[in-house]
Amino acid sequence: MTSPAAVIVLAAGAGTRMKSATPKVLHRIGGRTLVGHVLATARGLAPDHLVTVVRHERDAVVAHVAEVDPAAIVADQDDIPGTGRAVQCALEALDARTPAPVEGAVVVLAGDVPLLDTGTLAALLEAHEADGNAVTALSTEVDEPTGYGRIVRDADGTVTGIVEEKDANPEQRAIREINASIYVFDAAALREGLGSVGRDNAQGEVYLTDVLALARRSGRRVAAIVAEDSILVEGVNDRSQLATLGAELNRRTLQRWMLDGVTIVDPATTWVDVEVDLAPDVTILPGTQLHGATVVASGAVVGPDTTLTDVEVGEGATVTRTHGSLAVIGPHATVGPFSYLRPGTVLGEKGKIGAYVETKNAEIGAGSKVPHLSYIGDATIGEHTNIGAASVTLNYDGTTKHRTVIGSYVKIGGDTMIVAPVTVGDGAYTGAGAVLRRDVPPGALAVTPGNQRNIEGWVESRFPDSSAARAAAAADQHDPESDGDPA
Repeated sequence: MTSPAAVIVLAAGAGTRMKSATPKVLHRIGGRTLVGHVLATARGLAPDHLVTVVRHERDAVVAHVAEVDPAAIVADQDDIPGTGRAVQCALEALDARTPAPVEGAVVVLAGDVPLLDTGTLAALLEAHEADGNAVTALSTEVDEPTGYGRIVRDADGTVTGIVEEKDANPEQRAIREINASIYVFDAAALREGLGSVGRDNAQGEVYLTDVLALARRSGRRVAAIVAEDSILVEGVNDRSQLATLGAELNRRTLQRWMLDGVTIVDPATTWVDVEVDLAPDVTILPGTQLHGATVVASGAVVGPDTTLTDVEVGEGATVTRTHGSLAVIGPHATVGPFSYLRPGTVLGEKGKIGAYVETKNAEIGAGSKVPHLSYIGDATIGEHTNIGAASVTLNYDGTTKHRTVIGSYVKIGGDTMIVAPVTVGDGAYTGAGAVLRRDVPPGALAVTPGNQRNIEGWVESRFPDSSAARAAAAADQHDPESDGDPA
């Protein structure tokens, strides 16, 4: 199979049935927009040119296309409605970029068909080339064809054309083979056909489908290849279809990973985006969502109830009941439960971020531990350091973020407040409840509270009728030291 001369992606529709301020083609499943899926599939054919036709919410769609496929050509559809006019606009934009009109195969795709894969398109293109067709359409058979264009064939099965639902007669509406709005055209036949297509139809549009009938009448060969897997060519028109195709895409994604050696304990509650990378012998526990460019190395266990976005999980690491984004978890490290890893978190090999810990822009060295109830932000921590419970790096002075540096083999006592910028040297200790405002030299003990002072009888004096006062009085009566009895 040779690469097509061009692929045209139609992304100009308003998508009114989505009832959304977001353009239909920018809604997401599996971590990509609908048009993002289609563009990725199109690129799999290695076309000479890729054109995206836009109109509704143009600026938003163009910005997204530039982000996901900067090399794509953008074509603006004018006020003339219809898929045929959209393709004409694409050809005009393409001609403006090339020294001569393109020749050969031109593939046309709908921008809202996210499950279509490159393999199916390649087979369609191969059949088109092998049979010398002027037009080859992709079709499928469904039990309920209402709303779709019908593939019309003559007695020997030869395709004679496609009729839209609103223009179909009762006999044609009974046809179960529907048009998938996916085509391969010979460029010359496409240009000739579009030059002859009018708008004399129920919707007053320039139908791309009319090109098939015109090609057939001119003696050119027209064919339709039936896709056995109907959901591959199903488009999205409303939120219900979006959810259905999203669930099916996820099911297929999980199935692929399980066949590649990943254990997914409960596929019904596990969601994995298409760009996530999982190694063999990874285990994904129930209630887990892996998004974006997350990478999980062999032997790691993720979940249950964990959401990771653009996170790198090292070999043999364990991540439990954690929310994380743009973070790195080293080999054999442990995270969770109930941890929050914000962007810039880097946990070293065999390190630990424990229960109810939040980290942000923090580098935590190999073997170091932040076991529980702490916030570590804008900090660098060396190796084999332990951060006591309820400790906080106070990094923000109201206008500027400052950085804390804690060395290796440091013991930070519980409830230590570190007012950045502060450096704690290697091997240093801090007493429980310390408030650090100055650097701590290596090997030093930093303590800040004064001596404890107890004010006897304060509660009974201040709150004489309170429950606390009565409890204290009762305790005094049973205290051997209060009546002179020997201990």
